[in-house]
Amino acid sequence: MFNLYVFMKVPSIARFLGKSFAVFFLFSGLSAGLWALPDVPAGIDHEEWDRLLGEYVDDRGLVDYGGWKNSGEDVEALKAYLAQFAPRPEEAAEGDDKIASLINAYNAFTIEFILDHYPTESIRLLDDPFDGKHHLVGGQKVSVDDIEHEMLRPIIGWKVHSVVVCAARSCPPLLNSAYRADTWEDQMEERYRTWLAREDLNEYDTGRFRSTVEVSRIFRWYSEDFTGSHSIENVLRRFGPEEYQDFLSGNFRVTYQDYHWGLNDQSDLGKDYSHSAIRSLFR
Repeated sequence: MFNLYVFMKVPSIARFLGKSFAVFFLFSGLSAGLWALPDVPAGIDHEEWDRLLGEYVDDRGLVDYGGWKNSGEDVEALKAYLAQFAPRPEEAAEGDDKIASLINAYNAFTIEFILDHYPTESIRLLDDPFDGKHHLVGGQKVSVDDIEHEMLRPIIGWKVHSVVVCAARSCPPLLNSAYRADTWEDQMEERYRTWLAREDLNEYDTGRFRSTVEVSRIFRWYSEDFTGSHSIENVLRRFGPEEYQDFLSGNFRVTYQDYHWGLNDQSDLGKDYSHSAIRSLFR
């Protein structure tokens, strides 16, 4: 009798489950549509961003956050620049225009976030600095992780890692001028050369028995981007310091530095930041 009861109920259970799955997939589809990545407005003017970078970022990529914070006019200038990204665009940026704007957006939103919470020893001490949807692009709230991982990496892959800067001392040095649609690839290559030449961010041990290069942990975290012709070894051969080119043309072992999460500030704020639970975290 029990088996007959279950048998008689199976069709209704199947219909119930079928309707449930249909509703689930319907709402999943609607949710995906609602959370689709926004378009970037075409033709954003980067001149003011270029001026601000030249004013407050030095040749080592360190930022004068204190001076910037104390200039109400330039804090507002940064916000006015970023306001260009906010509206849903009548015309969406494409190609190199989109890439350059997204790189600038990541770096500018990160600096704005720091200025809003300055002083701080590390961006990691702030709430949801990377995955928090704090920023308005194309009529939608996005995070800087959205910009980097969902909008830029699918387009430019390994190239992204030398151009976006997360306000930490172990980041690639921040360029003190804006990225441009017609020059961003040249600027990206120059950033790799500058980054890999920094003695405080890399170590080239050319000893006979070790033959080791110690580089940023970024290359380990995003190892899937550094494969094939763009392996870390090939990136080092292409962009590594000229004085090590003979060494880099041979065999060497790659190791990775601890990540210093202290703020990339021109002052000493964050310089000696050594909270190991934060320094070693993957962002």
